[in-house]
Amino acid sequence: MSIKPPAVSFQQVQKHYGDLPALNGVTFDVRPGCFFGLLGPNGAGKSTLINCMSGLVRPTGGQVSVQGHDVIKDYRQARRLVGVVPQELIADPFFSIRELLKIQSGYFSLRGAAQTRWIDYLLDRLALKDKADALTHELSGGMKRRVLIAMALVHKPQVVVLDEPTAGVDVDLRKTLWEFTKSLHRQGHTIILTTHYLEEAEALCEDVAIMKGGELKTLESTETLLSRHNYRYLRVKTGQGHGTESLVDPLQSRLADQDGNGFLLRLEKDLALNDVLAWVAQSGVSVQGITSRDATLEEVFLDLTGETK
Repeated sequence: MSIKPPAVSFQQVQKHYGDLPALNGVTFDVRPGCFFGLLGPNGAGKSTLINCMSGLVRPTGGQVSVQGHDVIKDYRQARRLVGVVPQELIADPFFSIRELLKIQSGYFSLRGAAQTRWIDYLLDRLALKDKADALTHELSGGMKRRVLIAMALVHKPQVVVLDEPTAGVDVDLRKTLWEFTKSLHRQGHTIILTTHYLEEAEALCEDVAIMKGGELKTLESTETLLSRHNYRYLRVKTGQGHGTESLVDPLQSRLADQDGNGFLLRLEKDLALNDVLAWVAQSGVSVQGITSRDATLEEVFLDLTGETK
C-alpha cells in the first residue's frame, strides 16, 4: 500500500524582506484530509507562509510542496491542487459573478457542461444564485466574500485555504461558510484555516499550529494541545456587593478575572478543589454558584504566544 504524501509540507521555509526575517526555517506537515488551524498574532508569518504555498511569494530558502509537488519546480500541478480564499475583497467593475467564475475556470482549462453544473452548484450553495448576473461592485461586503470562496473552489482543489474568512461578516454568512466548508471536509478535502476567532478554530480544527515571530511554536491535535495546558478555571458567582478584596492570599494570586457577578480563578490542575473551596469559605464570600472548566484554545494561545487580550 502506497503512503500518501502530506497534503502540504513546509521544510525549513525561510523568507527575508531585506534584513527583516518573515519566516525563520518553518517546518511542519499538514495531514491529508485534515481540518487544520494555522494560528498566530498579527505579524506571525501566517500569510507569508500561505503566499509561499500558493505561489504569490517565492521563499528565500527551504521547500514547500503540495501533495508531493514542489510549488516552484512543479508549480502548475501544485497550483491546481490549491484554492485560496484571501482576506482582500474583490471589486471588478466589468464582469458579473458568473462571468468571473467562467474566467477563473479558464485559467485551469476547465469548460463544458460539467464545469457549468459545478458553477451552478457553487452559486446555489453559497446563496449567490439570485445575484449571478450582478456586477461585483454592486454587491455587499458579505456577497463579495462569497464570490471569493466560489472563485477559490471553481477548479475543485484538494487543499482549500481560508485566510480570515469570517472577519467582519454577518452571522448568516458565517453559518453558510462553515456548513459548506464542513461538507467539503467530509468529502476528503484538506482545509487550512487562519482566524483570530479562536472559538471557531477550537470547534472546527483537528490539528492546530501556532506561530509567532516567523517561527512555529507548537503543532498538535487540538485535543492534545488543550489537555496539555497546565491550568483549569473555576468561576465563582457571588452575591451583589461582594468584591474580591477579601480573598485570602492563595486565591488573590490565582485571580484571572472579575466582574459584578463574581470572579474567575486560574488553578493548577494538580491543586485539590477541596483546598480551593476552603479558601473561598475562609474569605467569607457569599457564593451563589461555582462552575469548573478546562482551558479554551484562546487561553492556551495567549500562554504560548505571550499575547494579551
